[in-house]
Amino acid sequence: MNPDMLPDNNQKTDSTNLWELLALFLRLGTTAFGGPAAHIAMMEDEVVRRRGWLTHEKFLDLLGATNLIPGPNSTEMAIHIGFLRGGWAGLVVAGVSFIIPAMVIVLAFAWAYVRFQKLPEVTWLLYGVKPVIIAIVLQALWGLGRTAIKTKFLGMLAILAAVLNFLGFDELAILLGAGIVVGWRQGLNLDRKGNVRALLIMTVLVGGFLTAVYFVMRVPTSGMVQFGLLPLFLFFCKIGSILFGSGYVLLAFLQADLVQNWHWLTATQLLDATAVGQVTPGPVFTTATFIGYLLGGFPGALIATAGIFLPAFFFVAISGPLVPRLRKSAIAGAFLDGVVVSSLSLMAVVTWRLGRDAVIDLPTALLAIGSAVLLIRFRLNSLWLVLGGALIGLMVYGIRTYLL
Repeated sequence: MNPDMLPDNNQKTDSTNLWELLALFLRLGTTAFGGPAAHIAMMEDEVVRRRGWLTHEKFLDLLGATNLIPGPNSTEMAIHIGFLRGGWAGLVVAGVSFIIPAMVIVLAFAWAYVRFQKLPEVTWLLYGVKPVIIAIVLQALWGLGRTAIKTKFLGMLAILAAVLNFLGFDELAILLGAGIVVGWRQGLNLDRKGNVRALLIMTVLVGGFLTAVYFVMRVPTSGMVQFGLLPLFLFFCKIGSILFGSGYVLLAFLQADLVQNWHWLTATQLLDATAVGQVTPGPVFTTATFIGYLLGGFPGALIATAGIFLPAFFFVAISGPLVPRLRKSAIAGAFLDGVVVSSLSLMAVVTWRLGRDAVIDLPTALLAIGSAVLLIRFRLNSLWLVLGGALIGLMVYGIRTYLL
């Protein structure tokens, strides 16, 4: 295995590394608003720019690998980083630390929802935080893009991937398609014996994987299932094991089984649960925490959260060692390059869509521009920007609500 991708415990003791991981990901789990693209941008700022735990190249390889496995991307990035920094213990510490703050916050929302039958007002918070998040993601995209886009061909492929995503093409198909294109281009240029065979094997494996995912995600759940903690756990474990794509895909799965087939939730409850997952910091998959609490109280919340996140730990554990092996092969490394640039394109498209909702007036535009200046010129920590955005959002919302 490439020593660059092994856990790094040489400079400090294992316990020191674990405490660093614990502190960092507890903080990110509490303050990382904006969905996976924003979370990954904040992780890049912390572990690449500020702490130097990973190079841009290593971080990009992990990003590409994360996009090829099902589950919550930002949580899987945290788990990857934890493994490289603290071994198997770090894998668990980083992942759990990132999940727990979000779970606790969502639990508070769920308690208030059950008690008062409505969601607490958070408009002011998102008003100020969203523009800051856009600036953080754009800075990360700029830095990662300069490292990932090594040639004009990769640059054109990144643009094509973004266009296809805008047109509605499946995200996983775009990622794997870009990998195949770059792999074939590299393999044919090398002109060595066995390359064509390797390229054909790669194409067949990718095609088989896409086909399997397509059919698995479309297998309907048959019959009515009575609610219980075990069925709840198994359902969310299934979701965490097969779900690729955005939060909209998660909503479709939940709607099909929990509302239509099993009648565990009403459509309104599901939409409220999804909204909480979107507006709270940390992983969007904590929607499961909210649903679990509605259905089974505190035990249900814990069971649902464990079910949807456990597959992420498993997939990272088995896929992490494959990343350095891919880099050892010229063809497989080229495949990963294609996946990486298309991953950044998908992040850019998400950022564009978020930006249209975030920058809606002069104060939010000034917040986005000011945050970008503070990040680029003064390298201000993204935590302070998020907190400052929340405070400004509260001030503007208060002035508009009570004084105007």
